[in-house]
Amino acid sequence: MTTPVLETIVALAPRLRRKEVSPVELTLHCLERIEKLNPTLNAFITVTAESALAEARAAEIEISRGEWRGPLHGIPVALKDLIDTAGTRTTAASGLYENRVPSEDAEVVRRLRQAGAVILGKNNLHEFAYGGSSLVSFFGDVHNPWNTGHIAGGSSGGSAAAVAAGLCYAAIGTDTAGSIREPAALCGCVGIKPTYGRVSGRGVIPLSWSLDHVGPLAATVGDVAAVLQVIAGYDPLDVGSVDVPVADYVSGLSDSTKALRVGVPRQHFFDELDDEVRAAVEQALVVIRTRVADIREVRIEVTGDRTVQAAESFAYHADHVARTPELYQPETLRRIQSGEKISAAECIQRRRELDRERRRASDLFANVDLLVTPTMPIPAPAIADLKKDPEALRPAELALLRNTRPFNVWGLPAISVPCGFTKSGLPIGLQIAGPHWREDLVLRLAQALESATAWRERRPVG
Repeated sequence: MTTPVLETIVALAPRLRRKEVSPVELTLHCLERIEKLNPTLNAFITVTAESALAEARAAEIEISRGEWRGPLHGIPVALKDLIDTAGTRTTAASGLYENRVPSEDAEVVRRLRQAGAVILGKNNLHEFAYGGSSLVSFFGDVHNPWNTGHIAGGSSGGSAAAVAAGLCYAAIGTDTAGSIREPAALCGCVGIKPTYGRVSGRGVIPLSWSLDHVGPLAATVGDVAAVLQVIAGYDPLDVGSVDVPVADYVSGLSDSTKALRVGVPRQHFFDELDDEVRAAVEQALVVIRTRVADIREVRIEVTGDRTVQAAESFAYHADHVARTPELYQPETLRRIQSGEKISAAECIQRRRELDRERRRASDLFANVDLLVTPTMPIPAPAIADLKKDPEALRPAELALLRNTRPFNVWGLPAISVPCGFTKSGLPIGLQIAGPHWREDLVLRLAQALESATAWRERRPVG
């Protein structure tokens, strides 16, 4: 039997159920690709080959008995290495947590295991998720599979690189200012940040409790929907979780987009775009226009304040910074310490403003159903360019995250889907955002665009 290397989760699931494909085959295939490509990409910190094969064998036995659990049963997936895994170290890409081994799975991991997914290991990231390049890690830089001289993005850089290079069929990342959507765009895969409170953050090392979102990355919109279906839902033990019914994301992908009204906020989101990014996005808008009821320009007021993130990050790390500052990468330590002098009064005021921003977010959809923007203003920068001037790294990352950050403030669901490539072969992403709890609408338009283009069929060489 030949392993269907390039097949998607959606295509593999029924074949696994019919026993035409083996979970063990899929897992061995991924482990072989990890062994071959990870030394170059550095997408994984920890590979759990032995337990992954045991999980794959168990899935194969269950499926053979007719105990199929659903589309993820027997599918090899990976986890950003700040998501707790019982008995397997969770490092947050930091020397501080180099040997940290949790005793319990994060809730999102528990749900994946319950669905029968095979856990391949833990993905590299920007240390403690505090950056958008994945160039600051105790375990070294993450490289873009389309061109290893360029960044994979961050902070879920290892997750996006692993998915794009076919080292796993899906990965779970986190997103505080764009850390799922940015690397998805730069690596040419799909990544969705769901509504704040839609996916449990319990057992996930925080960057900023008020802004952190957990979500999936995969090769296609259908695969992202299948994973989100499993991990979404209320967790009564997570203070940030909200009890709102979860739609059927997978079956909803085939619903018509003909009645949808799409807004395009050019101010801010289209400022200073790379020419090739602009051309690809404009072409995507031409395609979208043929599949929706209306597409119009809208104006949106965007706030750039980062006080809450800085204060909450310092609050989590304060004790460690006081006792063992040398265990952090110097740039991460500098970023964490930027929140040290924020007063309680200022933090409380900014947190109230964040709540106000989230309430007003519903006004963004008074006359449209969805918003569409470029995900990134530029393609993936060269690693050498970012490293030649350490002082320029953080400003460059903030520029990359310009279009994604507002949707974390608003807590809105937003996805990045491929919409083209530069002449040099670097991926370009389109961002689609919707009202609170309407991941189904976001996924539906993303699916319509993906179905009308061939970008999903391109894979990096390797």
